[in-house]
Parts: sequence; structure tokens; C-alpha cells
Amino acid sequence: MSSTKILDNKNIRLQGSITVPGDKSISHRSIMFGSIAKGKTTVSGFLLGEDCLSTIDCFRKLGVDIEVNGTDVTIQSNGIDKWEEPKEVLYTGNSGTTTRLMLGILSGTHLHTVMTGDASIGKRPMRRVTDPLRLMGAKIAGRENGQYTPLAIQGTQLKAIDYTMPVASAQVKSAILLAGLRAEGTTVVREKEISRDHTERMLKQFGANIEVREGVVSFEGGQQLHATHVNVPGDISSAAFFLVAGAITPNSEITMNNVGVNPTRAGIIEVLEKMGADMEVIEDDHAAEPTATITIRTSSLQGTTIEGEMIPRLIDEIPIIALLATQAKGTTVIRNAEELKVKETDRLSAVVAELKKLGANIEATDDGMIIQGPTPLHGGHLQSYGDHRMGMMSVVASFISSSPIEIDDTDCIAVSYPSFFEHVRKLKNEI
Repeated sequence: MSSTKILDNKNIRLQGSITVPGDKSISHRSIMFGSIAKGKTTVSGFLLGEDCLSTIDCFRKLGVDIEVNGTDVTIQSNGIDKWEEPKEVLYTGNSGTTTRLMLGILSGTHLHTVMTGDASIGKRPMRRVTDPLRLMGAKIAGRENGQYTPLAIQGTQLKAIDYTMPVASAQVKSAILLAGLRAEGTTVVREKEISRDHTERMLKQFGANIEVREGVVSFEGGQQLHATHVNVPGDISSAAFFLVAGAITPNSEITMNNVGVNPTRAGIIEVLEKMGADMEVIEDDHAAEPTATITIRTSSLQGTTIEGEMIPRLIDEIPIIALLATQAKGTTVIRNAEELKVKETDRLSAVVAELKKLGANIEATDDGMIIQGPTPLHGGHLQSYGDHRMGMMSVVASFISSSPIEIDDTDCIAVSYPSFFEHVRKLKNEI
């Protein structure tokens, strides 16, 4: 049963400090790597969102012992060679990361598996992953020749490839690298534009000998991973919603602690800086992943252009950046963002359609959008499309709208940010 919320946040201000939930990308990978490695892996700061819980469920079905105690997770694995063939379908829910990365992992095992997800996953393209994996010898069958779930994987011995990425995608890159762990020879992945590098960092953290230089990742197959401890920083994609909320909501000041600021993910910070936001970023000491304490205040903003190599570093934040741009003086242009058409929904069309309902001066282009500002926003009835990031964008819009906003299906926000509304109430000083 989906939920509908009517939000009347007129004349509010947001004040206080929060710690955003753990990074979704890193949480997924901590379970995957801990399950592949032999021994006891511990994880702190794990994201208890629905997507990451889907990853845990899949590995439990493979016979891996995983215990969850709050945001602490313990993974006890006998290694990938000891996984059990699952008796039922692996269900990945709404998680594209789980689905695509597991294709790479499972292709090199001794197991036969079948994987499917929810209705949204059933529409998302998988051949961008299955095609390069088949070049490695993977045996994958599915609808439209492996384009859509359900997908059946017959594990086999893989051979390494030298692969040039046609588009920037951390999911595709990671699937190939994870398959490369079990492949004969040296796997090489070449990127024209650098995508998020959590997989490369975690390979090193689990003891793999991997070479990373500008745009090229390579390593020898057959390496064994060793259990370790993973500390998951706060998710900058979740922090982005409150960064924007703090910048556009009058008389506001928000501090967020332990936010991951991996350079391949921190495009939202660069955008806010380019637009003139009143923001402080104080980097902390870090190990595998850099973190920072970020303070954002109500700001006078200027329009900007967002394109090219910046897009992969903020692809998930574009819906909330579009809202940000409605409050900036001048023109904001977003280009090269075609990847948004194949997310949980067609986010390009969805963002434009929903912000127009509120009075935004925004137009879609073939690969992005053009936004004129600043524009006062009024209330309206918005759809989330079952997309967590669209849902959170709509909530933040209610902070500056002149009348209430009604949002269909806010339950989807729990996919990545289960404590989102609790944090909203805290910053409104309601709890």
C-alpha cells in the first residue's frame, strides 16, 4: 500500500545537525565483498534501506551467514567457492546495483541462479552488463536476449577482457571487475569519463592487487579476497537533498556529519560552489573513503552549466539540482544526462513534468533540461513515480512552495533514506 502525504511547510526554517544514513553504493559492496571473501567481515554504518536489504537477502540465499544489529553487520563466509546453489529465485527488489553487480559475481561461480526484481527493475536495460560479460564467456539468458529480467545465469569459467566503456557507468564497470576476480588473465576496463570508484577502492581494501591510473583499471584474475572491516560513510546522494534544502529554505542552517566526499561522487558540492552557495566543507581523516562535515546556509544562487565529465559524479542528484536551479538567478543548463532516462523512472521527463506543476520555468532537452530562475513555486499534486529521489525532491520543494504540496507514494523514499522524514522533523525542531 503506497502512501500519500500532504505537506504544508510554509514559513518554516531548517536548523540543526543530522547524520545522513550510510552510503548506499558502499553498503551494497560491503555485503558483496564480504560474502566473496573467506572469513569474518564486519561493517559499521550500514544503510538499512530496502535496496541494501535486498542484497543481504540474496547472499543469505547463497548460504552466506549475515547478521544485522542496527547499522552493524557481520558477514561470516566460507568464500565464494563454498556458496550453495539457491533453491529459489534471487529477488533484488528495486535495486539496479544488486541486479547488475550480481550478474558479474554469479557468472564466474559454479552455480545456476535465476534473478529478478520488481516492476521497475523489469524495465531497466541489462544488456549493457550482459553483453560485456558474455564477451568473458558468461552464460546468461533472459528476456529479449538478456536485456530484461528475469535472468538466468549458469556459472562458468570466465576469460578476462580489455573493455572500453561506451558510457560512464559504475554498475557496468563494477560488474566486469567483479567477474574479473574469477576470470583467467588480466581484466582491463577503460573509461572515457570516470564513474564512481567504490569497487576499485574496496578491491584494494579486501587485499586485491589492482592497478588504477587515469581512466584505466586492471588486475589479474584468480586473486583471493581477505575479510576485513568496512566503515560506511554517510551517503552524499542522500545529503544532497538537505544541502539543497538548506540553501533554498529561508533562514536555514544545516550541518551534516560524516558525509562521504569521494571525488567521483562529490559533483553536488562543486555545483553548489559554482552557484555561490554559503557552504563549508571540512574534510575529516579517512581510510578507504574520504569524509567531511558539511554546513550549508540559506544562499543567494546563480545559474550555471552542468555537463560533460561532471555528470557521472552527480547523476543521482540531478532531480534535486533541478529544484535548486529554480531558485537561482539566471539560466541553468544541464547537458549529457541521457542516463537519467533509464533510472527507476525516466527522471528527465519526470523532473520536468513535476516541477512544471509547481510553476517552475523548466524545459526538457534531448539530454537534459534548461531552467530559468528564480521562480516562486506554488503547491500542487505531485507523483513520485515510485522513485525515491523524485519523492525526496518533492518533499524539499514543499519547503519553499506558497501552498501545500500533495505527493503520491512517499513509501519509496525508504529505498535509500528510511529516516528521511524523521530528519525533516528534527530540522524543523518538531522532535
